[in-house]
Amino acid sequence: MGVKEAYDRWARLYDDNDNRTRDLNRQCLRQAGLPLTGGRVFEAGCGTGLNTEYLAGHADHVVAMDFSEGMLERARRRVESSSVRFESGDITQAWPVEDASCDLVVITLVLEHIDNLGRVLAQARRVLNGNGLLYVAELHPYRQLIGKQARFTPEGSEREELVPTWRHSISEYVSSAMGVGLVLRGMAEPRAEGDEVPRLLQLWMSPSFKPDA
Repeated sequence: MGVKEAYDRWARLYDDNDNRTRDLNRQCLRQAGLPLTGGRVFEAGCGTGLNTEYLAGHADHVVAMDFSEGMLERARRRVESSSVRFESGDITQAWPVEDASCDLVVITLVLEHIDNLGRVLAQARRVLNGNGLLYVAELHPYRQLIGKQARFTPEGSEREELVPTWRHSISEYVSSAMGVGLVLRGMAEPRAEGDEVPRLLQLWMSPSFKPDA
């Protein structure tokens, strides 16, 4: 089972099943201090629109893309806003926005399913303007090392299924970003209650570093 098929099958259950990683990701994005007011946002891998809804409530315009039609169907029903444009597409290919046209790119809980990080990060760099920001939040590499990954139990089944993933280290995320012209501005490793190791890796990156005044 491929990634796209897995998320198509997971879509109807994704918002409702017990998922501490999804819930922490949602909370962390809202606390990430993202420059949304008046902004133009590209969300790569929008899923069911859990975060699209928040982004659309604060930004001027959001382009939200996913390659799972099942997920996009849920997202379109959730977010009915003239400021949002949903796109069906593979984030490893050219994104449907112009060069330097975005103030913010958001990528969350997606890159564990991508083999070549540089291909996606290069698109983020292309579409960001000179003052733009890339926000990434992914399943922490430490959790991957102890066998954690995206998984779900399909409707009508008692057998849990794993979504295909690749393991990426923290240094791989950072070096892949540097390789396409992005600079790390901040990093955090949040945990959910009871976690022995960090659950998420958060990264803030930009085309150029701007120290605080």
